[in-house]
Amino acid sequence: MNTDFGRVVVIGYGKATGEILKYTDDRRADYGYELEFIEHEPHVLGVTRQICEERGIPFASMPDKRELAGYLGEIQEKTLIVSASNNFLFPAAVVERENITIINFHNALLPEYPGRNAPSWVIYQGEARTGITWHYVTAGVDEGNIIIQKSCEIGSDTKAYELTEMLMDLAYEGFCECFDSVLQENAEAKPQGFSPERRMYRSSEIPGGGVLHPEESTENAYRLLRSVDYGKSGIFPPVQMEIDGKRAEILRYRKIAPEKKKEGADMRYLPFADGELLKIKYRML
Repeated sequence: MNTDFGRVVVIGYGKATGEILKYTDDRRADYGYELEFIEHEPHVLGVTRQICEERGIPFASMPDKRELAGYLGEIQEKTLIVSASNNFLFPAAVVERENITIINFHNALLPEYPGRNAPSWVIYQGEARTGITWHYVTAGVDEGNIIIQKSCEIGSDTKAYELTEMLMDLAYEGFCECFDSVLQENAEAKPQGFSPERRMYRSSEIPGGGVLHPEESTENAYRLLRSVDYGKSGIFPPVQMEIDGKRAEILRYRKIAPEKKKEGADMRYLPFADGELLKIKYRML
């Protein structure tokens, strides 16, 4: 197999990035490129450093944005940068270099839900399906041509961390399917065709403002709670609600059958239309 790319740089963190790193290492024998990994955002459960040590892949930690931009800007050979679960915004000075091609994994079906925390927003908005997109990187955020997309259903009880896991698996599948065409520069990428006024989701935004309002239906309240539920990752602060005119912080929630209801001073139960209950455990602030 032939490619003009002499170097592949993987940037990211998490499960999908680890699998992608191993896959690109396995494919080195087919194409003869040099491979390296850059960690921009250290992750508590990160596996990439161990993978690099086990396989002899050069590893570098560059949490400083200017250092990373400077390093990438000095690359001279023809290089493919694989941005997987990576929140670094590549500057135009890097993106526009003729010797550099960048592909990025986005955890939604672009052009919908560009920006950050897409799994949260698709749950909060009540979408029935979502998916992943591999696209070429341009100077605009999540604007590049689409290389491949894969989709999945969102269950009525799916939480943000569960959906994220599904999307990571799809990201790896999609990467394996398009890797050869990207390296051989014959991928049939298509423009996104989005409106310039499309909604861009920021990292500082929280679905519902992070507040469960008393007038909300139970179904909407459940969507809000699931949309910010990343387990112990702490991506969002706990959702707040009003109890007897005072603020409270929701500690746990669960959908239960009516017969499992148990009264408690720190419990609230909201009824679903189908008769089930949303059990909420809270603490006063």
